[in-house]
Formats: sequence, structure tokens, C-alpha cells
Amino acid sequence: MTSPTSPTSHRRDRIVCIVGTRAEAVKMAPVVLELRKQPWADPVLVATGQHGPVVDEVLACFGLRADIPLAPPRRDDSLTTLTAQLLRQVDGCLRGARWRAVVVQGDTTSALAGSMAGFLSSLPVVHVEAGLRSGDLGNPFPEEAHRRMIAQVSALHLAPTPVAESNLRRDGLSGEATVVTGNTVIDAVVLAGRSPAAARDPLVRRVEAIGAPVVVVTAHRRENWGEPIARISRAVAELSLRHRELTFLVAAHMNPVVRSAIEAELRGLPNVLLPGPVAYAPFSRLLSRARLVITDSGGIQEEAAAFGLPVLVTRENTERVEGLEQRVARLVGTKEADIVAAAEEELALGYGEFAHSGPPSARPNPYGDGRAGERSAAACGWLLGHRDRPAEWRPEPVSGRSR
Repeated sequence: MTSPTSPTSHRRDRIVCIVGTRAEAVKMAPVVLELRKQPWADPVLVATGQHGPVVDEVLACFGLRADIPLAPPRRDDSLTTLTAQLLRQVDGCLRGARWRAVVVQGDTTSALAGSMAGFLSSLPVVHVEAGLRSGDLGNPFPEEAHRRMIAQVSALHLAPTPVAESNLRRDGLSGEATVVTGNTVIDAVVLAGRSPAAARDPLVRRVEAIGAPVVVVTAHRRENWGEPIARISRAVAELSLRHRELTFLVAAHMNPVVRSAIEAELRGLPNVLLPGPVAYAPFSRLLSRARLVITDSGGIQEEAAAFGLPVLVTRENTERVEGLEQRVARLVGTKEADIVAAAEEELALGYGEFAHSGPPSARPNPYGDGRAGERSAAACGWLLGHRDRPAEWRPEPVSGRSR
């Protein structure tokens, strides 16, 4: 890393921050907001169009919008075609301008394309949420491969947790180039859930008017398409019949293949709400008042921890091992009987003993303390020679729940 510049230096470095999916927009927003506060930084937010207008909606939750919206990629089922289109688009964006760095988040196709385009343009790549590993290239697919490839071309790894840092070291990547920041999703979910727009949302008002304890359900991962998602949905149907006192909020994915499979099993059940995709701010508020989460989403495993919620992970493995180690998350797979049995155990504990125990930012969390965006921006300043290396985040011990 370069040494800090003198106090008299006032150049503003143009930094490309690339987002393409809903999750990327959520987790990049705190970084962009903090970069905007820095006198040396000129962050430029580029949207690849991978998830279309939903990214604009998420960014708006944080008062942001894309500075450079790229043409959305053509829709087909080929990941190869999508990768090629996004790489070409981002490469075109990087040409003809004096950029200083490229920032990507996570492990999506947009992140892979952004990192490759940055590397091939001889720009330092900053990887937000670096170091997640499942150990299985096929699960999650293609994200596990993406995150490993991004790591190889990154100049700065912003690891969300010490576990992620250890994964990077095990891969032979430089410890000097890694900064543990906490996960920016903790910053984002608390900010969004407290927004006035979330409180005014019709779905939030409806759920709060019902007044019943809420179980939040999501399913979307590619490896769960087909029969696994049908089994997850049937398990939720069984639980809804057993627990009429609960409201099951099933936030279906925007992909019509996923959404139709879920709704085919759950339509018509009186205590199941099927609102389709839910905007990020109201979803965050609803999550903050939930009692249990059933999901195959990586990000929601982290977001739920911000509110002390138990999570049933409907996957065969997860790279978010911190939640498993602290016993706030459980891997349950996609078999109906296993999901139902695990949910019954959690519900018997009183709908989540940590729920509503105080402000999320005041409770120990295995994923962050709400200052990850600040540390990420500071680390970028260190990379580019504007300041010293920032202090890293280390989690407080979290007591596991007895079962």
C-alpha cells in the first residue's frame, strides 16, 4: 500500500462502485455513502442492469441512484452469455476516463465482470465481502467460483469477519491486503428498517394491523429450483396449518420460475401472505419484528442476525458459518420433515428469545456492528495513499442459544 499523502493534497480520486443485483445494491450503499463523505474520494456508482429496476428501488432507500446506468443485458438462461455481456459493458465504461480503483461486492456475475474488467484495465480492485467460502464449487453455483476468481485479481480484500479473513489466508492471499470490516449489510438493514418510507408501506401496515407473530420465508437459490423449492413451500404450508396464530410472510423472488413454484403450494392459505417481491425498506422493517426466518439467502442470514432472529437455512451448506457457530442459524436442508421439525423446535423456544431485546446496534452480532461502510471507505483511502490503515472490526462473544 502507498503511504498517506500530505495534508495539502486535495485531489479527488474517481472510484467506480459496481452494482448489478438487489443484494449488491444493499451492501454497496453504505460504502458509497461513506466514500461520499471523504474529501479525497469521488465515488461513481455504476449499475449493470443485471436485476433491472429493483436495483434503483434499493438505492433510493439510501438516497442514492446510479451515476452511470448501463444497458440491461439480454435475458436468456446462459450464464456464459450474461458474463460476456456484462464484461463488455463494464469494460466500455472504464475506457476513456481517469479512474483510480474499482469496487465490487460479493460474488455475482456483475461482481465477477467488474473485477475482471478492472484488473484488465490495470486498476486496483477492491472486493467488499471478500473471503466467503463454502468449499464446494457446485454449491452455491456459480457464486463459490465467482468469489474465488474475484479474490485472485483483487488488490484489497474487505473481509466481513475473521472467519472470512482466515479463508483468504488459507488461499494464500496476502494478510497485508486484507482488512476485516464487518458486513455492510448490518449497516444497511438497520438504516432501511428505520426509514419513514418503510413505516408507510401498505404491506407493513397490513402486517402490523394483523398483530400476529411473523415468520419470514424466502427461497430463490438456483440449486433449489424445482423440487427443492416445492418441498420448502410444502413445509411452510404444513407449518401454517399447525400454527394459525402466526402470519407467514413469503417474500417470493422476482424470477417467475421461482415465484410460480412457491405460490402453487401456498396460494389460498389464510395466514400466508404472498406479496411477491418486497421492497428493501419495508422488508427490513418486517424482518425487525419477525420471530423466525426460513431462507436459502446468504444475505438474509446476516440481516436476521441484526435483529437477533433464529434462522433455518434451507441449503446443504452455507458460507455464513459464523451464525452456525454462534447457534443463531441452523442448516436444515430442503426435506419437508426436517424443516417442519426444526421450525417446531424454534417456535417452542418462544418465537425467538432474542427478538426485541433492544436496539439491534446495541447487541453483539457475529456479522458486524453497523460501521462496516465507514471502515470500508477508510480502507480504500489507505489503498490509495490518503490515510493510515484503519483499525479492524473484531466481534464480541455471542452466547449460543440452548436447544
